[in-house]
Amino acid sequence: MNNRLTKLTNWLQAEHLDFAFISSTDNVFYLTNFHCDPHERLLGLFVFPHEEPILVCPKMELEQVKSAGWNYETIGYTDTDNPWKMVQQSLTKRNVNGEHLAIEIEHMNVSRYETLKTLFPHATFVPAETKLHELRMLKDKKEFAILQEAAAYADIAIDIGVSAIKEGATELEILAKIEYELKKKGIHKMAFSTMVLTGANSALPHGVPGANKITKGDFVLFDLGVIIDGYCSDITRTVAFGHVTEQQKEIYHTVLQAEQAAIEACKLGTLLKDLDNTARSIITQAGYGDYFPHRLGHGLGIGVHEFPSLKSDNDMPLQEGMCFTIEPGIYVPKIGGVRIEDDIFMTNEGPHILTAYPKELVIVS
Repeated sequence: MNNRLTKLTNWLQAEHLDFAFISSTDNVFYLTNFHCDPHERLLGLFVFPHEEPILVCPKMELEQVKSAGWNYETIGYTDTDNPWKMVQQSLTKRNVNGEHLAIEIEHMNVSRYETLKTLFPHATFVPAETKLHELRMLKDKKEFAILQEAAAYADIAIDIGVSAIKEGATELEILAKIEYELKKKGIHKMAFSTMVLTGANSALPHGVPGANKITKGDFVLFDLGVIIDGYCSDITRTVAFGHVTEQQKEIYHTVLQAEQAAIEACKLGTLLKDLDNTARSIITQAGYGDYFPHRLGHGLGIGVHEFPSLKSDNDMPLQEGMCFTIEPGIYVPKIGGVRIEDDIFMTNEGPHILTAYPKELVIVS
């Protein structure tokens, strides 16, 4: 049994739980190395305190399960099978009790919850996220290497995007150029929907790229990431086209100062809320506090948004092995927005910045 499964098993023993049912794609991948997007079909991992685990997935995925190195029981089902009946038969053979169970309360839908309640009518439930967040939050050396590679491709993507800027080019044209060139380099999937936002659209923190054309005096904001071996990167850079106003310069340098100050404040034991407050106070003192509407950052790994959240009420201290983003922003309607984001990996020597694309204000001519 791999180290991750062993840690979860030990937790089940310590908490006197009968089993954990894990059904999210990311957590199943974390524990088994098998990645599957089952769509509406059932994907599940049953982990027990004293017995070997059981994986249930569509039968069409069984070869992928073998390729992932999974050597324990697998229940593969067809579209005409009832997978829950097959699960029940397997659990009955093992004489599994189901009174105290761990489930992903943030992921499980009502239908599957009710099915579990039917199978185990006297069961009580606790959140499996309690342990899974803790396990996934602290990355090892192998994960560090993968995250570093993913960040390097994010840097490449920004360079492709900046090089594609020209007057009249649309957001979608530049987005298509970025993803096309990355495909040529072997990138199968982006970590999330790539954002290329120009002009007033850049003032929308989660704007949607469209047919907006780049004109002189615009900010152009890029927010993107790639997936390497199941792990995500996430970078934001903002550049200007043609020329900038004094207010645009002020906005840009305020965000840059806030981001750099937050990174410098990253020391083992520092509270996450203090990182957020470090960046937020700089932006507020510059008069733009109302234009920074989101948290400072988020955990990063298999998911692009992972535990923990870097927000002003989080008392969790920084620990070695954490990977997270720092991404302050200022978004002024009609003027435009600036966000600068890096991926940070905490080591015992301090923060290691994974993303390396330059951050000084670039004015593309």
